[in-house]
Amino acid sequence: MKMIIAIVQDKDSNVLSNEFIEADIRATKLSSTGGFLRSGNTTFLIGIEDERIEEVMKLIEKTSHTRGQFMTPQVNMDVSMDASAAYPVEVQVGGATVFVLPIEQFHQF
Repeated sequence: MKMIIAIVQDKDSNVLSNEFIEADIRATKLSSTGGFLRSGNTTFLIGIEDERIEEVMKLIEKTSHTRGQFMTPQVNMDVSMDASAAYPVEVQVGGATVFVLPIEQFHQF
């Protein structure tokens, strides 16, 4: 048995949650914040049998997309910058960060 911790962007979380339900995969859904843009994320905790890990990974990959987002860099008044520093830049956000951990014991009461 393994514990999968999957962190996805909020925009992808409802679709992924529905995919888990259809595939009879039990997942605990937690709100989280973080990343480069400090944007909203969802963290899924999934206890799963070893033979179903690939199935879960495919669902996560299918539903968690990277996308471009524009952000304006913060301006530091202590440092002189060129004129381009105040313009928005496009960064890639989204996708998924996934950890697969071994489970020593599992109990369900």
